This record gives sequence, structure tokens and C-alpha cells, in this order.
Amino acid sequence: MANRRQFLAGLLATGLAPVPTWADAGNPAYLSAARLPDGRYVLIGLDRHGAERFRIPLPDHSHAAAAHPTRPVAVAFARRPGRFALVLDCRDGSVLAQLDSPKGRHFYGHGSFDGSGQYLFTTENDYAAGTGRIGVWDVQNGYSRVGEFASGGIGPHDIKLLPDGGFVVANGGIDTHPDSGRLKLNLPTMRPNITYLCETGELLEVVEPAQQQASTRHLAVRGDGLVAVGMQWQGDVAHTPPLVALHRRGAPLRLLGDASALDGYVGSIAFSGDGTQVAITSPRGGTLEVFHVTSGAVVRRLAEADVCGVAAAEQGLIATTGLGRVIRAGTTAQMLQSAPLAYDNHLVAINPLG
Repeated sequence: MANRRQFLAGLLATGLAPVPTWADAGNPAYLSAARLPDGRYVLIGLDRHGAERFRIPLPDHSHAAAAHPTRPVAVAFARRPGRFALVLDCRDGSVLAQLDSPKGRHFYGHGSFDGSGQYLFTTENDYAAGTGRIGVWDVQNGYSRVGEFASGGIGPHDIKLLPDGGFVVANGGIDTHPDSGRLKLNLPTMRPNITYLCETGELLEVVEPAQQQASTRHLAVRGDGLVAVGMQWQGDVAHTPPLVALHRRGAPLRLLGDASALDGYVGSIAFSGDGTQVAITSPRGGTLEVFHVTSGAVVRRLAEADVCGVAAAEQGLIATTGLGRVIRAGTTAQMLQSAPLAYDNHLVAINPLG
């Protein structure tokens, strides 16, 4: 009588084995990297109430993660200028693959799967040429690298999938080199932008902020294709322009707010669950601001120490902090969970356009 292992092997051979889903990893709604009190790093899966569903050890500081659209797989990216990313099975924490940046490249801490989950796209720096690249990795063939194309600018940080296919990229405009650590090499001449690209790399549209030192860093995309942009100011903080913008293809950037409480820094950005609001966080300013998408008015401003991760929730927005707090950003900051750890910059929603 065949044992269970032989039975499963037979199913795999015939293509009838059940394909694992996020339900097999505890139905997490979000991913976040975190640092434990003893200095170790982990990737954590959180449910929609902020409760922990799994915890996977990481070898080093991770900036953000990319979630596969259907399978319980996450890619944890090393913090810039990192040269590796780990592909993790979120059911048991096993490492399915390690992505190493090609010679002369480093990762920027972000990536995105395409809608089918067949390919992974990574933001990278060609630091000899001082230009941004998007790496293409074939999921079905063990995450082998199968191509790359231009990001449309310098310093591509975030990349997000668009609902009709293709991507939007935040090219921060800042030139860096791993030999110089995190030193910014071109601040007087930097030119940030957001770039729209086909999945084949064809450039569709480039939009630059009016202020050249407003580094475009993080993105959120609403289900109808509206893009929200969070920026970081590289000039005199006393003269900081607005650092939040909305954009729809074919139109100019629409700036929101006055940046007075942000200390020149937007850490993360997200639309609310119903898409009527957009939130930004500033860990430096210790604040979370929420804007009404249509009017552009500030809906609320919540003081929260070291807040950075933010994502859509069923009832508005959810956020994480470097003090281990998970909060619901309603009229007030309602604490959902607290743990002895430091959540990192980003709270990544699984199936954000779902």
C-alpha cells in the first residue's frame, strides 16, 4: 500500500497535487520585517487584526518584502545597498531560492511580482553607469534571472504593479555606490521621477516633481490605477515643499499637504481599504497623516512615535511602528497589538489590488 509520500509524489507527477495558497500559511493579510530585542531579524506575517501568524528568521536587515499573488511565498529584500534577496516558503520558513544581484548591481529593497506570479521584478542600481535597472526573474525556473531593462531614471526605489498590467517605478534620482555606503553622490543635479513601464520594459510615461530635490521614494496604487507618491526632501528642511502627490497617467502630479509635520521624510504610503483616503507616515516626524483623495484635505493627523509601515485595512488603515505597536488609524490611533520588537519600514499588503 503506497505511503503518503509516494501518494503525493504521484499527484505531483500527474499535476493533480493541490497548489498551496496563503491559507496554508495562516491567512496573513500583511508582511513586515522586524528586529528582535537581541538584534536578530525576522519576517512576520500579520492577520487583518495585526495578530502574528508566522515568524521566519532572516540573516540580516530586510527593508521590504514582495508577496506572491496566490502562493504562500514572500521575497525578503536586503536593505539598500543589499545584494541578496531570499525567497521564503511562508508555511515553514524554508528558503526556496536566494537571489544575488549581478556583478556591478545592488538591490534597492523593493520588488513586485506580475499579476500571474510567473515573474518577479526587482529595482536595482547599475552603480558603474549610475543608472537604474529593473531585473526580471523567472519564478517557474527557480527564480533564474532572465532579463532586465531600464527603470527610466536614477535610483529606482519602489515598484508597484498596475491593475491593467505593467508597473510604476519611483526613481528617486539619487546616485549611490556601495563603496560609499549610503552616501548620496549627486544631490545638486538629481532628477527624480515616476516612470510607467510595460512588463517588457517599454517606457510609457515619465513625470517629474517640480522640485528636483523631492526624491520620489514610495508608491501606492488604487484599483482604478490612481497612483499615490511619497517623497523625501533632500534640500533645506526649512523650505520643504509638499511631499505627497497623486497621479493619473496623462495628468500632472497633484500635490497634497504642506509637509510641516514630516521633518522632510515620508516613510510609507497607502490607500485606505475603500480607496477614498490616502495615508502617509513619517517616523522622523512621529506622525501619520490621512488625506481625502477627492478634496485633498487632511482628514486626520495622528501623533505616533516611530510610525512607518502603513497599509489598507477593511476599516480604513493599519500601521506599524518601530516600538512594536500595530495600530488602526481611525479617528484616533487604536492599538491592536503590541510586541517586544521593532517593525521595519514597510507593512506589505498581500494582494493589495485584490
